[in-house]
Amino acid sequence: MAKDYLELNEELINFIKAQKIFFVATAPNQLESGYINLSPKGYDTLKVLDSKTVVYADYPGSGNETATHIRQNGKLTMMFVSFDKDPMILRLYGNGEVVSLDSPAGKELKGKMEEKVSPHTRQLILLHIEKVKTSCGFGVPYYQYVGDRENLIEWCKKATLTGKIKEYMGFQVDKK
Repeated sequence: MAKDYLELNEELINFIKAQKIFFVATAPNQLESGYINLSPKGYDTLKVLDSKTVVYADYPGSGNETATHIRQNGKLTMMFVSFDKDPMILRLYGNGEVVSLDSPAGKELKGKMEEKVSPHTRQLILLHIEKVKTSCGFGVPYYQYVGDRENLIEWCKKATLTGKIKEYMGFQVDKK
């Protein structure tokens, strides 16, 4: 039932493009001093750059654990799940990279991502894929997508107007 790949193929890329949600997982260097972080990601923020690389625009959220963990050990896992008639789970394993929007690499990636980067994007998260794995997804229930929540966008707009967004994000990413 499970299949391993070294990279994405056209079928898997199309599967990724069809999903409305994906999940990212990271862990600190020392598990006894921290927790595994698992975060759902919505909105149309992800772009497949090639068969071995994906990137997404990261919004502010509850902390910045994904970036913190990536800086500690570089490891990142992404998971895509089909909730419709064609069940499948797709995991991408590899090395993550946190990219500042105002860095040379960030400016180049932003150009490739078109409208996926909003004024409220905190940073870009790049995944250099080392392994791709699919599994059946037969145990995943059906869910119907009814739309994106606007709560985060509205919060970002208000926090930008009040200046609190800079305080909330209050960190510097590497200028790669």
